[in-house]
Amino acid sequence: MNSVAPISWPERLRRLSCAVIIPTYNNAGTLGDVIAGVRRYCSDIFVVNDGSTDKTAEVLAAVGGIHTIAYARNRGKGYALRTGLRAVAEAGFRYALTIDSDGQHYPDDIPCFIDRIERQPDALLIGARNLAAENMPGRNSFANRFSNFWFRVETGRTLADTQSGFRLYPLDRLGRMRSLCRRYEFEVEIIVRAVWRGIEVENVPVRVYYAPEGERISHFRPLRDFMRISILNTVLVLEALLLYYPWRFFRSLTRENIRRFVRCHITHSGESNVRLAAAMGWGVFCGIIPLWGYQMIFAGVTAHFIGLNKFIAVVFSNISIPPMIPLILYASYWTGGQMLGHAGTLGLADISFQRVADSLVQYLIGSCCLAVVCGMAASVIGWSLMTLLKRRPVHE
Repeated sequence: MNSVAPISWPERLRRLSCAVIIPTYNNAGTLGDVIAGVRRYCSDIFVVNDGSTDKTAEVLAAVGGIHTIAYARNRGKGYALRTGLRAVAEAGFRYALTIDSDGQHYPDDIPCFIDRIERQPDALLIGARNLAAENMPGRNSFANRFSNFWFRVETGRTLADTQSGFRLYPLDRLGRMRSLCRRYEFEVEIIVRAVWRGIEVENVPVRVYYAPEGERISHFRPLRDFMRISILNTVLVLEALLLYYPWRFFRSLTRENIRRFVRCHITHSGESNVRLAAAMGWGVFCGIIPLWGYQMIFAGVTAHFIGLNKFIAVVFSNISIPPMIPLILYASYWTGGQMLGHAGTLGLADISFQRVADSLVQYLIGSCCLAVVCGMAASVIGWSLMTLLKRRPVHE
C-alpha cells in the first residue's frame, strides 16, 4: 500500500495563503531566533523594522529569503502592523499571522492557529497567554483584565486575552478597515472593529515566555500608553452605544424576534402588568434624559437597583436611536422653552456665551421634563395594551 507523505508546514501555510508578519523595534538580540523559529513553519515572512536604532538592520541583512520593510523614524507598533498587513494583503495573501520579535511567543504554537483556521475560516484568532506564567509582570495581568472588560462593554463579547500580539488576521474580511491608532492600542481597536463588522474573534491557547526582570526589554510606556488606551476606549464606548448597539438592535427587529420578545418577556412573563409597564416607562425615561451615550447602561444598572426588569428597561431605552435623536433634541429644547417662558430659537446672530449657557439650561430642563412625560405615557400605554390583551396579572 502506498502511503501519502505528510504535507510540510510551510507548504500547508502556502496552500492556506498565509504569511507571517514580525514587527520589530530594538529587539536585535531575539529577532534572529524568532525568524529562525517561524521559518520552520512559514517561508513567506515579512519583517517590519519600525525605526530601530540598535543592530536590527544588521540582523536582517544577514538573513536571506524574507521581505523587509524599514523606515528611519519609530512610528509605533500599530503603524508597523498596519504597514505589514497592507503589504501582505497587496501581495495577495488571505491571512496574516503576527508574532512579536521579543521572544515571548513560541513559533512552535503556529500550528494551533492553522488547525483552528482550517476548521473556522476567516475568523480573527488571538493567542490566549497563560497570565499566571513564570515572570509574568503584574502590570500585564492588570492591563489585560482592564482591556478585556472594555472589550466586553464595547462588543458584548468575552475573551480571555485581548492584548496578545500573537494573532491571525483574515485579510479579505478586514478589507480597508479604518483605524484611529498607530501604537499599542491599535491591537485593541482592530478586534473591536472586527466584531462590529461581524467577524468571529476567538482565542487560541498559546504558551508565553517572559524573561527575568533584568533581561526583559519592554517598549511599553505605562503612563502615556495607558492614557492612549483609555482615550481609545472612551471613543469606542461612545461609538458602541451610539452606533453599534442601536444597529445591532435594528438588525434583531425581525418579525419572529419581536414575537419571541413579546411572548417571553411580556405576555408570558412572571411579572405583573404594572411592573412590566413601569420597566417600559423607566426605559423610555432613561433613553431621553441627557446622558447621551450612556442611556442603556444607566437604564440597566438603575433598573437592577430599583427592582425592575432590566431587559425591558434596556430595550425601551433605545428610543434614543440615531433617527430619533434630532426629534428628541428639538422636543427637549422646545419643552424647556415652554417651561421657562422662552420663545423662539437660537440664531447665529444671537450666539454668545451667555445665550449658549441659557440654551443649554433650557435644553437640560426640557429634556428632563420630556423624559418624565414620555416615560409616564409609555407606562400607561404599555399597561393598557397588556390589559387589552387580557394578560392575567400576577399577584406579588
